[in-house]
Amino acid sequence: MRKIFVFFFLSTLINGYAQGSKNIFSKDPIINLENFQNQRIYYGFFLGLNSYDFKIDYKTVGPDVLVKKTTGFNVGLVADLKLHEYINLRFEPGLFITKRFLNYPSNLLFTKTSDATREVTSTNIQFPLLVKFSSLRTGNIRPYLLGGVSATLNMSSNAKSKDDNFQDRFRVKSWTPNYELGFGIDLFSEYFIFSPSIRGVFGMKDELLRDIDPNSPWTGNIESMKTRAVFINFTFH
Repeated sequence: MRKIFVFFFLSTLINGYAQGSKNIFSKDPIINLENFQNQRIYYGFFLGLNSYDFKIDYKTVGPDVLVKKTTGFNVGLVADLKLHEYINLRFEPGLFITKRFLNYPSNLLFTKTSDATREVTSTNIQFPLLVKFSSLRTGNIRPYLLGGVSATLNMSSNAKSKDDNFQDRFRVKSWTPNYELGFGIDLFSEYFIFSPSIRGVFGMKDELLRDIDPNSPWTGNIESMKTRAVFINFTFH
């Protein structure tokens, strides 16, 4: 139901924007918000979708743990500081909600069938500090590249729990560092800037918390587990 609502909302929003901004892609468009990005600081907000994965490295060769991804939801704020005509520093704190399922190999001896699957729910607060490299504006269109670092606070990490997988509790670290790379495009309408973008997020450190038993079938053979994610954001200034 949530996916249908999000899809309907974004479709309606984009369709309405397109209907009211036909001159953006015309041959001789009216220049909208010509001086908006000349401000030293300006703000906005974003809505979007995400897909989280894990990059898993193993101690010994064997069957892989399969990660089943789902589509999550993003919402957050944007603060943009102009450093140069083509370079901006951007802070984008946001809330990212998602879920992943880890399916363990069938050759592992579990006492219950349900033990072969672990649900990893994440309620993340993301703190990215990004550099935005914009191209020369053409009419009402301005593509850009993004790159930078971020810190993630996972409020569903179970990091403080004394229980582990033997009590059906999968645990990861609360804080993880990442680097981010992406691209997008600023579309200037009469009243605001609409900026769709896509970004890859790459965890830099192992975030798995091991079970107490070093031979645990869930964590014993895992050398490192790092987040990989794709964000699709729709930003409004």
